[in-house]
Amino acid sequence: MKKFIPTIFTVIIIVTLAVLGFTLGGFNLSQNQLDTLLILAIVSGSAAAYCFIVGEISRNNSQMDKLWSILPIAYTWIIAVKGEMKIRLVIIAVITTLWGIRLTYNFARKGAYHWKFWEGREDYRWEIVRKFKIFQNPFSWALFDLFFIAIYQNLLVVTMTFPAVAMMDSTAPLGVWDYVGASLAAAFLLLETIADEYQWKFHQNKKKLLQNGDKLENIEAPYNKGFNTTGPWGYMRHPNYLGEQGIWMSFYIMTISAGVTNYGVFNWSWFGPLLIVFLFLASSPLGESISNSKYPEYKYYLNYVFKYLPLRKYDYEKAKAALEK
Repeated sequence: MKKFIPTIFTVIIIVTLAVLGFTLGGFNLSQNQLDTLLILAIVSGSAAAYCFIVGEISRNNSQMDKLWSILPIAYTWIIAVKGEMKIRLVIIAVITTLWGIRLTYNFARKGAYHWKFWEGREDYRWEIVRKFKIFQNPFSWALFDLFFIAIYQNLLVVTMTFPAVAMMDSTAPLGVWDYVGASLAAAFLLLETIADEYQWKFHQNKKKLLQNGDKLENIEAPYNKGFNTTGPWGYMRHPNYLGEQGIWMSFYIMTISAGVTNYGVFNWSWFGPLLIVFLFLASSPLGESISNSKYPEYKYYLNYVFKYLPLRKYDYEKAKAALEK
């Protein structure tokens, strides 16, 4: 029970903040904002239908994974155009475009995209999730595919852009919080890009070393661990997740300068970035459990290195001693 206490505590905080965003921040939208949300809803609904139908027919459930990095680009530029290309909205659209290009490229080089659009490499986690007992019934999996993979994830991508929607009608000039938010978003984007490269090079080098039929424990360090501890990964377990959450939180910071917040920091668009935090809170344990089952040393890394805070670098001897004492 103890290991679930931090997660439960975090969930309570997220729910509380979401409620505060709506109750203290208000939810008064202009006709222009409502019209924009309708456009986003139509695109999102179409994408959800596509993901479900194609995913069920092809048995490749990474259809939404392929769109995850593309749809926010379209959404933020739709918002920018409907918001008369205000500089604040353009900044968000440009950073989102760079974010989407990075993520699309990183997913593409893993073999995710194919000229037969329904094919391509599926995220390895879906295969594992499909083996859960609850999903052995095809009907149960179809419901999960429809409501979580197709509908919920598409709605989540729309909510990511809520801060931009909230700022559409603002006529306030750029202020200090715009510069803070944009700078943080750029920094988080840089962190993700660096983390991507270290992760890619690590696994490519590991793959080459294993081509001769050697066992994992017999190849050279640090590849014999099986998991990456190079670059940012030596200081935190999920630098890419930190960057992902940080970018959308940074856009929310810009709403302060836009003057759409009440009580200093609250408005309804807070809900979107908080859902991203909740997504990674819920999904990261799955990836960590998979790594923990595959790599004997991972339990030391899991216990010693913080998820997002780069407070100490991974050291096998110190990590082992910390877990076993």
